Amino acid sequence: MYSEDFERRERNAEDVYSKPVRAGKRTYFFDVKSTKGNNDFYLTITESKRRQERDGSFSFDKHKIFLYKEDFEKFQEGLQEAVRYIMHDLLHDAPLRQYPSREEREEKSEEETF
Repeated sequence: MYSEDFERRERNAEDVYSKPVRAGKRTYFFDVKSTKGNNDFYLTITESKRRQERDGSFSFDKHKIFLYKEDFEKFQEGLQEAVRYIMHDLLHDAPLRQYPSREEREEKSEEETF
């Protein structure tokens, strides 16, 4: 499907449930939508990141994933496996909170360049 097909499907969809998750400069939206006719459901996952333009105004970069019910199980398995690999094999069971976020690392490196 091409992006215009997704956009058309999105306009025809009805919101059923939405869960925003704020994480630093990013917000993730988990939106359950129903298809036209309300006979099926799918999930959109949107990453929204606020950025400041050169003129001082703000805009948002958004990236969206459409996840359909036939892919839920495989997506969940893949996500869990990837997170488990990072936490157990790469971070060696250390709590995630002890690691600075990407934004904190970027801000620190920007401070060091001045």
